[in-house]
Amino acid sequence: MGSLGTGGISFKRDNDTLVRSYSAGRTERHPFLYKPRSSFSRFLRLKKLDYIQWICTVAVFLFFVLLFQMFLPGSVVEKSDLGSSPWRGMELNDKGLLYLKEIGGLDFGEDIKFQPSKISRNFRKENREMNMSCSNRTLSRFPYRKPQLALVFADLLVDPYQLLMVTVATALQEIGYTIHVYSLGDGPAQSIWKRERFPVNTIQISHKMEIAVDWLNYDGILVNSLETKSVFSCFMQEPFKSVPLIWTINERALATRSRQYTSSWQIELLNDWRKAFNRATVVVFPNHVLPMMYSAFDTGNYYVIPASPAEIWETETTMALYNDEIHVKMGHQPNDIVIAIVGSQFLYRGLWLEHALVLKALLPVFAIFSLDNNSKSHLKIIVLSGDPAGNYSAAVEAIAVNLSYPRGTVKHFAVDDDVGSLLSAADLVIYGSFLEEQSFPEILVKAMSIGKPIITPDLSMIRKYVDDRVNGYLFPKENLKVLTQIVLQAISKGTLSPSAHNIASMGKNTAKNLMVLETVEGYATLLENVLELPSEVAPPKAVSEIPPKLKKEWCWHLFKAFMNPTLEDRTIKSSRYLKTVEEQWNRIQKESSSSIAATDDSFSYDIWEEERNIMMLNTRKRREEEELKGRTDQPHGTWEDVYKSAKRADRSRNDLHERDEGELLRTGQPLCIYEPYFGEGTWSFLHLSSLYRGIGLSTKGRRPMTDDIDAPSRLSLLRNPYYRDALGEYGAFFAIANRIDRIHKNSWIGFQSWRATARKASLSRIAEKALVDAIESRKHGDSLYFWVRMDMDPRNNLQSDFWSFCDALNAGNCS
Repeated sequence: MGSLGTGGISFKRDNDTLVRSYSAGRTERHPFLYKPRSSFSRFLRLKKLDYIQWICTVAVFLFFVLLFQMFLPGSVVEKSDLGSSPWRGMELNDKGLLYLKEIGGLDFGEDIKFQPSKISRNFRKENREMNMSCSNRTLSRFPYRKPQLALVFADLLVDPYQLLMVTVATALQEIGYTIHVYSLGDGPAQSIWKRERFPVNTIQISHKMEIAVDWLNYDGILVNSLETKSVFSCFMQEPFKSVPLIWTINERALATRSRQYTSSWQIELLNDWRKAFNRATVVVFPNHVLPMMYSAFDTGNYYVIPASPAEIWETETTMALYNDEIHVKMGHQPNDIVIAIVGSQFLYRGLWLEHALVLKALLPVFAIFSLDNNSKSHLKIIVLSGDPAGNYSAAVEAIAVNLSYPRGTVKHFAVDDDVGSLLSAADLVIYGSFLEEQSFPEILVKAMSIGKPIITPDLSMIRKYVDDRVNGYLFPKENLKVLTQIVLQAISKGTLSPSAHNIASMGKNTAKNLMVLETVEGYATLLENVLELPSEVAPPKAVSEIPPKLKKEWCWHLFKAFMNPTLEDRTIKSSRYLKTVEEQWNRIQKESSSSIAATDDSFSYDIWEEERNIMMLNTRKRREEEELKGRTDQPHGTWEDVYKSAKRADRSRNDLHERDEGELLRTGQPLCIYEPYFGEGTWSFLHLSSLYRGIGLSTKGRRPMTDDIDAPSRLSLLRNPYYRDALGEYGAFFAIANRIDRIHKNSWIGFQSWRATARKASLSRIAEKALVDAIESRKHGDSLYFWVRMDMDPRNNLQSDFWSFCDALNAGNCS
């Protein structure tokens, strides 16, 4: 994880260093001060030296405190009303910026970086181990199928994240992946997925929160949005715990609400979300800000694949709202020129100084704007940054006043405001942050998509996509005079120059499909590192073999007919979903606490009363048994006879103890079909009728209140996870075969995998009846029956029976 701590050295540390140097220097220059003459004089001289050191220390400390206060925005606000300014007598130039960075008094955000060190280290380790294993032995593959992926959505409503995943899925399908789409709800995007020939399925969640999907069919699962968290209960259970899971999160709602959970002591709700984050193999974010916001849930599996069409989508759907009238609605005159200064999403202490330097560079622009009769300038500057809960607006206003800007010319707006409206009201957008970003700033993408010319420092990430004077303006961050020249060139005769309009048009085209290549290749590379494909799976093509046309632009043509400004925003949906989860959680907590409070008084009395009744019944039963024992003859026999009778009594007692309704119903049936299963995730695929009986391969995941067989207790080899996984469902066969007469009372035995039910290939009701009738009538004698769904074979278009279909495939040799 990245750190949000300060990058510079604190003043306190500098003061301590300076004090130590100062005292050491005095000792070297005046060694006679420590020459012992007498104990009394030495004591006085040492005390005098300590007083001098303390006075110098306090003086130096106060000097640096005063210097530090001079450079704080809060001090500017406090002193601006008094007419004295710390800016007077100090030039805001490049040397001043370098000086403040050298003394370490301000943090300029150089250490604000997100680095997925743990997950990157895991990827390198796995690749190294794979290369070593491949060099030691030849990996034999017998591929007969493609790698399969499952895409899981909360709904299929049209939004920018559907656009992103359709673009990524199309590219992945091109290099050899088979992709199935699952959703908790329906929506118009279903037609888009089907048009691109992706199978779409709706997930049905039962009242027991069971999901009837066999996730073992897939080599990896891609889950999208916070609202899919309700599916995670299935992924946390066996046998689906080992399936690689990639969770893409685009919303900020949970990050902001997590602070409320902590302050209100909703620790259990917080831990429930942590379990979901911990289950994901990789948690993917679209920018480098979100992983830092979600630091409370970080388990070392965070990853960033930059870029998202969300900013362009919002602009495309709400472009009609950004008209010329908004310029007037913001309080500007029709002939005003509005310059917007934007910055990084991170808040660091040096941000205000960067804005001050940009405002200093814009002062010469006022020379071309004359004041009107009301002494108002036609140049307006808005600063978009800062914390809405802080006093940054007052600080910006004080800086503007001390730079001799007329009052009302420079205004500050928090980034939580309607950024689209503010940017649409501007004529020119200046990126006023000198921080080297890890991805292209989203606020610049939004400004370019609205059609505004941008002026940015020549940072490496921005220079990668912005060509100077082609789709934007670039200036060296070490020379702010170039910024002044660019602004004077972009504004001609009180309006934007024709070249600025052309640059804005080119920037709009650039922003529409910005960083598509990084997104597509990022997901493909991530899947390469995460998925461990078995030998029967054909590996996909290399990432470099993705067709270039699939990496140039988002699939806008598929969503053009569905883009509607009235569609509900995903942020609102996420907030509503989190509110519902909180209400359900609070209701459960309230019910549990009230039930505990209601039963607290009578709990101990009920237990005592029940225990007393049990003791009375046992005493009465023991007395009756003793009386009957005295009336009957007690034959004497050999020790072997006594031992056999005791074992027979124990066995009959255990058999009677294990019998329940299901077992009693099966005693009169000729057939019992055993269903091997492993883990709670398979419970929804098991039958509940008396014809079937479950056999659990693990003791931990057995169904409660059923007469399922515990396979490890009958075959101790299955207690070892290695042999259990190696044998698979065959381990259940061996467990039943071991002393079968003790567990199987029916004349016929059958086996059916739970995965057959998941694939809808299990016995139907008609087939069950036909099989039981054939066994009872001994139609085929002692036979071995197999069953398979003939209607699911794509080659059986005529829906023929087994023998007719087999004869058709084998030239009539089956029957």
